[in-house]
Amino acid sequence: MPRPPLRWDLFCRVIDNHGDAGVCWRLAADLGARGHAVRLVIDDTSPLAWMAPSGATGVVVQPWPGETAAPVGDVVIEAFGCDPPPAFVDAMAARPTPPVWINLEYLSAEDWVERAHGLPSPQPCGITKWFLFPGFTPRTAGLLREPGLLARRARFDGRAWLAARGWAARPGERVVLLFSYANTCLEPLRDELAQAPTLLLVPPGPAQATAAAWAPRPNLRVLPLPYVSQVDFDHLLWSADLNFVRGEDSLVRALWAGAPFVWQAYPQDDGVHLEKLAALLARLGAAPAVAALWRAWNGAPGATWPGLPPAAAWQPALARFSSQLQAQADLAGTLEAFAERQAAGSCA
Repeated sequence: MPRPPLRWDLFCRVIDNHGDAGVCWRLAADLGARGHAVRLVIDDTSPLAWMAPSGATGVVVQPWPGETAAPVGDVVIEAFGCDPPPAFVDAMAARPTPPVWINLEYLSAEDWVERAHGLPSPQPCGITKWFLFPGFTPRTAGLLREPGLLARRARFDGRAWLAARGWAARPGERVVLLFSYANTCLEPLRDELAQAPTLLLVPPGPAQATAAAWAPRPNLRVLPLPYVSQVDFDHLLWSADLNFVRGEDSLVRALWAGAPFVWQAYPQDDGVHLEKLAALLARLGAAPAVAALWRAWNGAPGATWPGLPPAAAWQPALARFSSQLQAQADLAGTLEAFAERQAAGSCA
């Protein structure tokens, strides 16, 4: 049965690198497309100008702290523990029927996520806050996957799309997308890519600044890209033969793209990102050559550049992992079902 529409308040603070805004916008747009009314309150609206230039059905954007005079929604999501403004929490507590309050956490493949997912936390205002974790198993909240996404990818002609944008690959060129944080392996990657005809697409960021200083090489065409919308970022991933991605949002989109990819976790001084990397490699069941490349790309101690494995080294594990993930509920659908269950319980 179709789910009844709900009013959602989604709070987001942009820390850096636009990943927080990217995840929150995709979630807001997905919920809006399912018929819900979403108010996205975000402390930096500027990334949305290029992420979502046309907006999205059902989504209203407000700068932080939002309009507390407006009615509180049925569901309140604080993304990544950002804490709604105190005045809004007061309005939540004053609502005759308390909203469903969700702290949507960061994505991780680590085992502890299953144990922490769904835990309640009673708050001083009298409302229970629920901690929900995206993840890669049925015992988590799942991943963002809009209805029809994979069908759209199956119909997509990447080479034609690149040509229409003025980024056409020449005959015989492989297409590689390079989206990374600062990385000591950029030069070994450059040298290896230059051994065969390659079109290297580089979105804005540290890698683009580094690549701009490279001397020309006969086999390597480096094309710096402008900021693109989230829809077109998906198209870039679908158009490439090999994707280098970073952080949370582009990791999930690379999984749905189906092409070989290398992930760079957000670097952390205490090395926690390497634990996240190891957990995802274990879930993926990556071949040893792929795992060695990922570890080197993430600066693991003692890891040296191993070279790029052939595409066949990626495909069996990727196909198996993607099939498992597609069989699980998606993030927006999980949040819908959870909110309905909690709301029904509060009215019982």
